[in-house]
Amino acid sequence: MVTIASDLVRQILNAAAGSPEAEVCGLLFGTDDAIEATQPCRNVADDPSRWFEIDPAALLAAHRAARGGGAEIVGWYHSHPSGQPVPSSRDAASAAPDGMLWLIAGGGDLRAWRAVANGPVEGLFEAVELEVLP
Repeated sequence: MVTIASDLVRQILNAAAGSPEAEVCGLLFGTDDAIEATQPCRNVADDPSRWFEIDPAALLAAHRAARGGGAEIVGWYHSHPSGQPVPSSRDAASAAPDGMLWLIAGGGDLRAWRAVANGPVEGLFEAVELEVLP
């Protein structure tokens, strides 16, 4: 189980709803069992209507900040504008079985996944229960 504050869920879902033509994306910070903060990032994918790529400058800056004592990156989020909040084959092609969290927004819902070796979904993801805190 992973916890997340309701205001963070609202921010992600509102961003997804506000971008019906392109996937939104961002970073997740916290621990293995708690998402404590998010950071929206620019989607620099060649075709942001079909996939996401987090701006490398934002990702590098977050890693540098973490090395300096800042919040740890525990995963990322993105949206599926015309799909469900389930990892796609394109998500699996971009994933590594590194235990990172993936939050996917789609159809007005947000679901959590963990990237693992031999996961039951697309061979790389397992569902994670997401507990939304008030």
